[in-house]
Amino acid sequence: MTCIPWVADPHAQRLGGADRRVVEVAVGVLLRSDGAFLLTSRPDGKDYAGYWEFPGGKLEAGESVEQALHRELQEELGIEIGTAQPWKVEMVDYPHALVRLHFCKVFAWKGVLQMREGQACSWEGLPVQVQPVLPGTVPVLQWFAQERLHAGATHLIAGCAGG
Repeated sequence: MTCIPWVADPHAQRLGGADRRVVEVAVGVLLRSDGAFLLTSRPDGKDYAGYWEFPGGKLEAGESVEQALHRELQEELGIEIGTAQPWKVEMVDYPHALVRLHFCKVFAWKGVLQMREGQACSWEGLPVQVQPVLPGTVPVLQWFAQERLHAGATHLIAGCAGG
């Protein structure tokens, strides 16, 4: 984990000020055998609605990261995941929340993807074609680029040819 969090929208005011609490979030990086990974759009009514991210959600009191991920992916996508392999942890400072993202790789699941929150989904590779990409997703794309020896852009930026 980096010591300094990624800062989303650095010029925006931070709700709760400097003493706001960290929100713990479990994030599933679902990977198919061909290397494609699943991104979902954030549903209407949520901060950053329409932005693309890896699925997951907040840990509830007493939950482990893996327990939260199993619950969240069942609630959001209608799937039952196998083992969630802890991968990386990253802090992201959004205007609405300071979040600690616990990224877990998931290679096996049961069920057919169902977008239960009205979100869209897309199986992606590098560079990611959907846009806009949530700031907390960018570090994962960079980690994939390192793992996969991908030297080009990791994602597109609206109105630009590369990101």
